[in-house]
Amino acid sequence: MDKTVLIVDDEKPIADILKFNLEKEGYNTTLAYDGEQAVKKALEIKVDLMLLDVMLPKKDGFQVLKEIRSKLNIPILMLTAKEEEVDKVLGLELGADDYITKPFSMRELIARVKANLRRTEIVTTNSNTDLIVSNNLVIDINKYEVRKNEKPLNLTMREFELLKFLATRAEQVFTREKLLEEVWGYEYYGDIRTVDVTIRRLREKIEDDSKGYKYVLTKRGIGYYFRRA
Repeated sequence: MDKTVLIVDDEKPIADILKFNLEKEGYNTTLAYDGEQAVKKALEIKVDLMLLDVMLPKKDGFQVLKEIRSKLNIPILMLTAKEEEVDKVLGLELGADDYITKPFSMRELIARVKANLRRTEIVTTNSNTDLIVSNNLVIDINKYEVRKNEKPLNLTMREFELLKFLATRAEQVFTREKLLEEVWGYEYYGDIRTVDVTIRRLREKIEDDSKGYKYVLTKRGIGYYFRRA
C-alpha cells in the first residue's frame, strides 16, 4: 500500500492500538507522543495522513495543526474527547479535514483513514472542462489551483475538492449528506457540521463579501450549490 500514517497521541496504549490496527490494514505508521515531535516528524518524513490528538504536551494539537497546515497539504484527522464540542469546530476552522471522537470504533477510524487517503489519489474529474472561469475566480482542475483576481489562493486539499465538486456541477444543489459522501467519501460516518465549517472556510477565501455570496450559495433547508457568476 505504501502509505504512511503519522499517529500523534501522548497516551501510548492508544497510539499502540492505532499502530497495530493500521499496520494490519497494510499502512506504514510512525508515532509521536508530543506536539514538538509531531511537527518534526511530519516535516522530515513523507507522511500521507496524520491522526492528531488535541491534548498533547509541549504543543497542543491546534498549534501542531497550524504549523503543519502552513507547510503541508496532507489529510489531518483530529482526535477529540467526546465532550469537547468546541474543539471539534475549532479544529475544522484551523484546517483539519475532519475529527474523530474518543472513544471511537476502530472500524470507523479505519474507514475514515481509507476515505481520506482515497480522496488524495483522485486527481480527475467527471467534467471534460479543465479550467472553470467564473467572474474573477479561476479554478484549474489539472493543476489543483484556484486564482482570484490573478492571485493564487491557499486552499486545503479538502476545500479544493469541495469547490471542484460544486463548480463542475454548477447550479445543482447538494445536501450536506451527499457532499459528505461525494467529497469526504463517507457513506455513513461523519458529522454534517464538517461540511458547514468547510463551506465557511472556503467562502472566506473565494468570496468578496461575507454578506452577499457570489459563488457558493445556500439553498435554504436543502444544502449548497455553485453559481456561475
